[in-house]
Amino acid sequence: MPTELTPTPTMAMKFLKKTRSSAGSPIVGSPVLVAQDDATSQNKVLRVDNMNQAVVTMQYDVRGLVPSVAEGISKELKEVKERSTEGESNRSYDKVLFCNIGNPQSVGQKPISFFREVIALTDCPWLLDDPRTPELFARDAIERARELRGYMSGGTGCYSHSMGVASIRERVAEFIEHRDGYPSDPNSIFLTNGASAAIQMVLTALISGPQDGILIPIPQYPIYSALIALLRGERIGYELVEEKGWCLDMEGMKRSVDQARADGIVPKGLVVINPGNPVGSVLSYEDLTQLVIFCKKEGLMLMADEVYQENIYCDKPFHSLKKVVRDLGPDFNDFELVSFHSTSKGMIGECGRRGGYMEMVGVCPGVQSHVLKLASSQLCSNLNGQLMVDLMLNEPHAGEESYEKFKGEKDSIYNALLRKSKMVHRKLNSIPGVSCQEVEGAMYAFPKIELPAAAVEAAEEAGQEADTFYALSLLEETGLCVVPGNGFGQKEGTYHIRLTFLPDEEELTRALDRFEAHHHAFVAEFS
Repeated sequence: MPTELTPTPTMAMKFLKKTRSSAGSPIVGSPVLVAQDDATSQNKVLRVDNMNQAVVTMQYDVRGLVPSVAEGISKELKEVKERSTEGESNRSYDKVLFCNIGNPQSVGQKPISFFREVIALTDCPWLLDDPRTPELFARDAIERARELRGYMSGGTGCYSHSMGVASIRERVAEFIEHRDGYPSDPNSIFLTNGASAAIQMVLTALISGPQDGILIPIPQYPIYSALIALLRGERIGYELVEEKGWCLDMEGMKRSVDQARADGIVPKGLVVINPGNPVGSVLSYEDLTQLVIFCKKEGLMLMADEVYQENIYCDKPFHSLKKVVRDLGPDFNDFELVSFHSTSKGMIGECGRRGGYMEMVGVCPGVQSHVLKLASSQLCSNLNGQLMVDLMLNEPHAGEESYEKFKGEKDSIYNALLRKSKMVHRKLNSIPGVSCQEVEGAMYAFPKIELPAAAVEAAEEAGQEADTFYALSLLEETGLCVVPGNGFGQKEGTYHIRLTFLPDEEELTRALDRFEAHHHAFVAEFS
């Protein structure tokens, strides 16, 4: 059995030696990490040197170097376990804990029963009329499946309209109206393969050439920097203020826009992530109001990433930007806003279903028609994801057969996330040299790590960013897979990591104890 990690001063040096021995090449032999062609590639038509260089330069670090190394270690541990050879692994852990990505069900979160029952019945409609079905499925699940089945001629195996099933878009509009108190047009709603596909469509329409810039928060979720790079646009960073709970800095944002224009860049859009990923902040109504006014004054389309709107663990309520815009009155009726939501987060965690939607508000009708053309080129988003959107926004009601079980499952997930958000914040701040702002929402902590100068020098020698070096050492010694802060962007001279708090509470507690021991040993080694 693996032993618990103890803070010995040899751990970091052991990792440093391993890193030095592999400098300039991947630590794990993963083809994803190979940056250059080998000698056998010279006769190929498509090579790294002649392929689309925007693909080569784009980065997506939540599935980058550290997770790739983690996969290699996980495979090693699995092989040792299958051989059942006692003492063969000298690691202090018997599994890798993947805290690099917000993938709830991959680390043990159970799917909500009602949703799975409905999806199963819509996928197998012949069960709806089977006399044995009421013995296995709740009556309201059967009725909901029958209703959803009626929305789709041919069922879940057929294409839908490219914007999504009309009846489900109507349900989305009803949800938005109920949430915000303002009308929503189903014909301005697109059902998409998660929020990611919607973001890509909007950025594809928005970026017309290398002169076009998009403002993104620093830190940001790397889908934005990756897609902007892929589309050959310009990233314009605006820094969030860590010391004030990752709030907006409107003066700094104005300086970013002015500097971009002075550099010949045309700022066209601004991304805001609320609740925040990776920082876990929840923006106030006042902050959001200032942001809308700023975008209108500067002529920017606002892209609102609101996929964590149910993941709130503080006293601040979630305010949608659609409501903020409408509250500002008639002068903002033509304000250009696109909002995104997803079934991958919240209490659902159905990442693999790839369900999501966007609402386009104040967007030129001609532009929207071309976005529809983009959607049409992909035919439609997957039907199970569309159905999951309907279920996410239309939960069982009190008095229905599934309600009590559904409420119990959902409350259990939320309460566990609430406890873990507080526990992670408290634990990280108890470690000397580690500081973490309050985790107000989303699924992540983004602590700042104070690294000794010798560790920074060692990272440079190994050809790595300092927080990547730290994250790889943490993984090697503890089995905890996190993402270095440089993958999200961070203030110059600071180092961070992002970790999810999705795993089981006991497992997460043990992992954080190993994190603490490793940090003490790492600092001791390089001090």
